[in-house]
Amino acid sequence: MSLQSDIEWTDATWNPVTGCTEVSPGCDHCYARTFAERFRGVPNHPYEQGFDLKLWPERLTYPLQWKKPRRIFTNSMSDLFHRDVPDAFILQVFAVMAQAHWHTFQVLTKRPARLVRMVPQISEQLRHHTGRNATWPAHIWLGVSIETMQYTWRAEQLRQVPAAIRFISAEPLLGSLQTLDLTGINWLIAGGESGPAHRPCDPTWVRELRDQCRISGTAFFFKQWGGRTPKRGGRLLDGRTWDEYPQLDPDDLQTREVA
Repeated sequence: MSLQSDIEWTDATWNPVTGCTEVSPGCDHCYARTFAERFRGVPNHPYEQGFDLKLWPERLTYPLQWKKPRRIFTNSMSDLFHRDVPDAFILQVFAVMAQAHWHTFQVLTKRPARLVRMVPQISEQLRHHTGRNATWPAHIWLGVSIETMQYTWRAEQLRQVPAAIRFISAEPLLGSLQTLDLTGINWLIAGGESGPAHRPCDPTWVRELRDQCRISGTAFFFKQWGGRTPKRGGRLLDGRTWDEYPQLDPDDLQTREVA
């Protein structure tokens, strides 16, 4: 948890849940698991339990205390829609995000099926705290991680969520996503894997995504090439950085009615 994050596409992180379990190849060299397991067994450390899942109800109100507007990556050290996070706790997280309307919350999951199942409950929670009947609040963004074509179904499920901003994180990018359908996707983040056992990222895969984003009108953010360290490969793609963020289309926003 940090008011200043080194993650290029966000400003801060907020972790009311920590810990997770693997669901796909993108998890193989998880930076969060590696970090947390370093402290397993250290008395009184926040990661004394390693990467075992843990709820932190005392952290729920943190964004309400942060008065300066920020982009906040929600649960950078977990997955909010993990099966062991109770529905009631997920709804509490959404209640806080709804109230802290001066921030932008970036919620990323590899478990969109549960997100889709909870859309009616989340919608009701958001209505209660915002009074909005037409759309989910524009400051709460929902995204999915996709590392290979085998997991593009996550984007299909994301399209069922009435978020004002939907995004995809293609990091670590482990294969070509040339036929990925970007319909209804506002933002795509691409990046290679970093760490001692990193798997190489083919520049062709990144260029394919950039070009697909240009065609579809999806904002494109290139985070890194990857390597032994996150900064090693740099961030330049064809001589420049790509730091695009999504813009809300008022006409599109009006069509995303709450289920």
